[in-house]
Amino acid sequence: MLTSLALVFLLGFFGAGLFSLIKLPRIIGMLFTGILIGPFVLDLLDPTILNISGDLRKMALIIILIKAGLSLDISDLKKVGRPAVLMSFLPATFEILAFYLFAPSILGISRTEAAVMGAVLGAVSPAVVIPRMVSLMENKWGTKKGIPQMIMAGASCDDIFVIVLFTAFLSIAQGGNVSVMDFVNIPVSIILGILAGILAGFCLSFLFEKSFDSGRKIRNSTKVVLILGVSFLLIAIENWLSETVALSGLLAVVAMACTVKIRSAKEVSARLSQKFGKLWIAAEVILFVLVGAAVDIRFTLDAGLAAAAMIFVALAIRALGVFLCLLGTPLSAKERLFCVIAYLPKATVQAAIGSVPLAMGLPCGKLVLAVAVLGILITAPLGAIGIDASYKHFLTKDE
Repeated sequence: MLTSLALVFLLGFFGAGLFSLIKLPRIIGMLFTGILIGPFVLDLLDPTILNISGDLRKMALIIILIKAGLSLDISDLKKVGRPAVLMSFLPATFEILAFYLFAPSILGISRTEAAVMGAVLGAVSPAVVIPRMVSLMENKWGTKKGIPQMIMAGASCDDIFVIVLFTAFLSIAQGGNVSVMDFVNIPVSIILGILAGILAGFCLSFLFEKSFDSGRKIRNSTKVVLILGVSFLLIAIENWLSETVALSGLLAVVAMACTVKIRSAKEVSARLSQKFGKLWIAAEVILFVLVGAAVDIRFTLDAGLAAAAMIFVALAIRALGVFLCLLGTPLSAKERLFCVIAYLPKATVQAAIGSVPLAMGLPCGKLVLAVAVLGILITAPLGAIGIDASYKHFLTKDE
C-alpha cells in the first residue's frame, strides 16, 4: 500500500503541475493520473488501497466541507440576500430536473436512476470556484455588487443541498419504490443535521474556551485533530441512525465548522481554515487520483456522445436556473452571464459520490460514474478557463 500511496501523491502532483503549465485546472491532471495508473490501464495500484478508496474519498470530502464551513461568512449571505440563497439550490434543482426529464430517453435509464444521476451531477465544484472567487474579491472585481460573494456563498451551500438529495434518491433506488416519507426525510435530515452540527460546534467551542481560560491553551494543530474526530463521529452517527431517523452527517459537519468559526476569535478561525487548507492539498490528490482509478475508461468512452449530449442539455437548463435566481437584481447582462459561467465547473462532489451507486450495486452504477467523470472532464476546464478569461470583460473593477 505504501508504494501505491507514493504513486498517488508523486504522480498526482506531477499530473497537476503538468496541467497547470498548460493553464488547465490541476484536478484534471490528477484525474487523468488516476485513470492512467488505475486497474483499467497500467494497473499500478495495490488492490488494498482500491478497497478502501471509498472511505478515503469520504474523508477528503469531510476536509473540504470543514474548510468551506470555516471560510463561509454568514454576513455574505445577508449582504447579497435573496439571490445567494436561491443560488444555493435553484440551479442544482433545475439540473436534476433536466436529468429526470431527458436522461431516460437519451441514456436509456429509469426515472429513479435519472434522479440519482442528476443528483451526482447537480453540484458546482467549490474546489474550482471558491479559490477564483476569493481572488476576485481580493482584487475588487465585481465586489460592489457582491458578485463573487454571492457565487462563493451559493457554491458553498449548493453541495450540501445536492448531497442530501443524492442520499434520498439513492435510498429510493435501492428500495425500488417511492414513498412520501422519502421526501419528508429530506427536510428532516437537513434540520437534524444542522442541529447536530451546531451542538457539536458549541461543545468544541466550549472546550476551546475553557482550556484557554484555565491557562491550558489547546494548540491549533490539536484543534484540527479534535474537529476531524468530531466530524468523523457525526458521519458515524448518521450511519448508526439510518434505520430509525434521517440525519445529514455532511451537513452537520458544515454546521459544526460554521459554529466554531462564529464562536471563535477571527484570527483563530482563520488559522484553522489555513490548516485545513493545507490538509486539503493532500486530500485533493487522494480524492481525484482515486476517483480516476475507479473509472473504466473504456466504458466512459462507450457512453461518450450520448452522455456528453445529456451533460450539455443539463447545463443549458441549469443556466436558466441561474438567470431566474438573478431576476430583480441590478446585475447587467454580462454580469449575469459571468454568474452562469462561474456555476459550470463540477469536480469535488462528483469525484466523491460518483462511484457510490456502483459500489451499492445499482444497475446504473457504471453509467453514473462514467457520466460523472465525463462531466468533470468537460465542465471543470470549461468553467475554470471561462472564469479566468471572462471576468475582466464581464465584471467591473471597483476602486
